[in-house]
Amino acid sequence: MSIRMRHTSGHTGNRRSHHALKNMVIVKDKESGNLRLPHRLDEKTGMYRGKQIFTPKAKAQKEVKVKGPNTEPVAKHAHDHAKEEHANADVKATKVSKKVSSTSRPKARSGFGGGA
Repeated sequence: MSIRMRHTSGHTGNRRSHHALKNMVIVKDKESGNLRLPHRLDEKTGMYRGKQIFTPKAKAQKEVKVKGPNTEPVAKHAHDHAKEEHANADVKATKVSKKVSSTSRPKARSGFGGGA
């Protein structure tokens, strides 16, 4: 085993000198007054350096939902095929019962340890 080198607090400070957080530069747009990053286009107006780059999409109006109980009558929903019996339903039931293991502990798989 090799001997470890000295590790001083000055070395740690030098490494951490680059960990400081930097302030974000935010510019207020002259025409619209919106805040944006420098050298980026204004997303609300679509302008960059006095030129129209793209037309912004209009936001869709959201439907306002009122909280509380629903007073509208709701029609009962019934499935027409719910009462029908499938032709091979008894065969499916026997297959399902065979798959269920009688022991509650799962069989050992690789990576989980255990033997048999």
